[in-house]
Amino acid sequence: MHTVPLASLGKSGVMIGGLPIPGADPWHVSRHDPAVTIMTDFRERASVTVRDAATIDDALEHMKHTGVRCAFAIDEQRRVVVGMITAYDIMSERPMRHMQATESPRSEVLVSDIMTPIGEWRVADMELVERATVGDIARLCDASGLTHLPVMELNSAGERRLRGLISAAKIRRLLG
Repeated sequence: MHTVPLASLGKSGVMIGGLPIPGADPWHVSRHDPAVTIMTDFRERASVTVRDAATIDDALEHMKHTGVRCAFAIDEQRRVVVGMITAYDIMSERPMRHMQATESPRSEVLVSDIMTPIGEWRVADMELVERATVGDIARLCDASGLTHLPVMELNSAGERRLRGLISAAKIRRLLG
């Protein structure tokens, strides 16, 4: 068995006045960094979800509260992801088109009415993302117009599952 020695910060040369606040330092990436550095990995961080039966305004409020611009729409009864919705979708003309087509008020527009169903997703495979650079993914997002890129992988049973999510806005911010 291997033991881990402990050290005192006061004796190790660390400034006794304090330490920088974790996560407060600016974070940047270069186009040559591995693409996985900018992916939200669902093995490390939970995904943000909204019910597909929620109103779009409730969904937008939830996204604001959790600090994201994208959420996965879930069918609560079946406990599965059925789509994806972004703040951009909610703020776009999509709700207005739905309201006009159904002659209904905005307060009745549901996530399921304007989300992108999983059958329409354009996704990346985790194995390819692991070999890509930030620049590769930035070019992909620019060329495709995607704001969010779901990353898929095969589980041990050979079934596809969501592994992560890449945000084009996050890439632009980190390349700064």
